[in-house]
Amino acid sequence: MLVVAPAFAPFLEPEMLPSDVLSWSAALVPALVLPLRRRAPVAVLVALVALFAITAIGGPLLPGIGLAIAVAVFHLANDTSRKASLVVGGVVMGVMTAISVTVAVTRDLDAHVFQFIVTIAFAAAAGDATRSRREYLVAVTERADRAEQTREAEARRRVTEERLRIARDLHDAVAHQIAVISLNAGVASTAMDTDPERARAALGTIRGAARTVLAEIGDLLSMLRSDGQDAPATAPQPGLGQLDELMDQFSSTGLEVHRRIEGDLSRVRGSAGMVAYRVVQESLTNAHKYGSGHRAHVLVAVLPETLRIVVTNPVDHGAPASVPDGAATPVPGAGVGLIGIRERVSSVRGTVHAGLVPGGWRVSAELPIPKEETT
Repeated sequence: MLVVAPAFAPFLEPEMLPSDVLSWSAALVPALVLPLRRRAPVAVLVALVALFAITAIGGPLLPGIGLAIAVAVFHLANDTSRKASLVVGGVVMGVMTAISVTVAVTRDLDAHVFQFIVTIAFAAAAGDATRSRREYLVAVTERADRAEQTREAEARRRVTEERLRIARDLHDAVAHQIAVISLNAGVASTAMDTDPERARAALGTIRGAARTVLAEIGDLLSMLRSDGQDAPATAPQPGLGQLDELMDQFSSTGLEVHRRIEGDLSRVRGSAGMVAYRVVQESLTNAHKYGSGHRAHVLVAVLPETLRIVVTNPVDHGAPASVPDGAATPVPGAGVGLIGIRERVSSVRGTVHAGLVPGGWRVSAELPIPKEETT
């Protein structure tokens, strides 16, 4: 419509209105050719430039042909790269200028050609700007989508880590004390008639373990119910300073613990000390629950850069011949605890190995001692 309308505009100069077959063709043909620009943009542009050349040679330059070329250039610049749009716009303007100069040799140069060239330049710039804006919006949308996906992945990762941490804390809070309760309940039931004093001592141990596990579970639930900022103060995490107390507790429940300490335990503090305590606690708990002979050996060696922990205990001959380190359940009922040990040791960049050895079951862990914790 925009291309055909100038042919009927009463306000245009008379020489710019169609008056013969050639001029009417130049006015109407572009309107028929332009709809094909989406399928063959280059061919349509070439045809319009050729029609411009014919019109420039045979008659007056009509506004419709200039507008048609501008529309074709805009479409091509909108669908191609910036380099291609600059080349196309420059070539079209150069060809039109060359045609106009050539025609001017035989007759006067039509001044409207400069208006056409400026219009085409604006059309090429507008097409390039439209394409650039569209690409910018697409890039912004893609970045926003990637950022959203990254936030969701990070949220899922944090949720998973938090679930694992809660599972480890719950296991540490419950498993050891429940094992103590179970073992002392067995002692109390068998010694009730034959050794009342021993039975009363076992019941006292049960009472203390029950209070401890209830307090630890209460602290954990209070922490989970808090919003993080108003989290209640909880008891400090145990470290190697409480190691003797831990082993004495196992000894009081009937597990003979042979301990060997090498080096200065006070050099190991912070996360390494807490992880070391949990490794010994879980290993002795499993030795008490699943081992035979009611004894275990604990080696804690503080080396210059690492902390080495080795816990061994005899097992029944009916135990599996070998269990790989990556197994989920090395022995029945003890898999979750060993998984927790591996996760805790891995969190401080340490290594741990658990499995059957000629002397029984062996848990060996090596934890790096950070430099700031050795000063």
